[in-house]
Amino acid sequence: MTTGNELKTQVHVLMFDLYGTVVDMQGGLAEAVAPYLKVKGWNGRPDALVTWWRRTHFENSMIDALLHREHTPYREIGRRALTYTLERAGIAHTQDEVKQLVAQIETLRPFPDVVAALTALKQRYQLAILSNGDPDMLDNARPYLGVEFDHIISVAAAGSFKPHVAAYRTAAELVGLAPDAILFVANHAFDCVGAKAYGMRTCFIDRRKRPFGQWPYQPDLIVSDFKELADRLA
Repeated sequence: MTTGNELKTQVHVLMFDLYGTVVDMQGGLAEAVAPYLKVKGWNGRPDALVTWWRRTHFENSMIDALLHREHTPYREIGRRALTYTLERAGIAHTQDEVKQLVAQIETLRPFPDVVAALTALKQRYQLAILSNGDPDMLDNARPYLGVEFDHIISVAAAGSFKPHVAAYRTAAELVGLAPDAILFVANHAFDCVGAKAYGMRTCFIDRRKRPFGQWPYQPDLIVSDFKELADRLA
């Protein structure tokens, strides 16, 4: 595993996954769907339904990437995934309701430790986001992030969802750096694996205290949260 001092001298851009890494997707969406589910008379846990929704979304986006056909927008993948999840849960719904719930993704707030840490890191590095979100979704998210990023990149520019290699290659080209001058930071092992396989350095944010897995593409750095990331690299 690479030391913090080595990364400080070799890395010029910190590139972050957005949903679930910078912003609290699970908590934010659970809070957003709770009143909707109450009105519908569904007595299950909102966080459990959000987990179903997110897992279905992930599976559908991976299928889309593997088909090698025209890239499907993130918003449309979300609509399909939530529709399926509500059908599975037996919750009557309209497509207008589904679209309104999916739109809540655009207003998610950062985890409590994020803004202070990124403010400190911005003194030393360029900050970038590489997200599976659509370009307009990322534009809509800007006012809620609390920090101005130097680059906000959608995988739509590459035509494929992460962890397809095209997403990371396109992002490196857009920031104008060799991949090993970029530290990709994510709360998701699959995203770190994809970035490291392409040639970026990676940091795994282990918020959920889960093993990374026996991938050959191990992260250069593992931290528990953004505060520790800033302590190590700022």
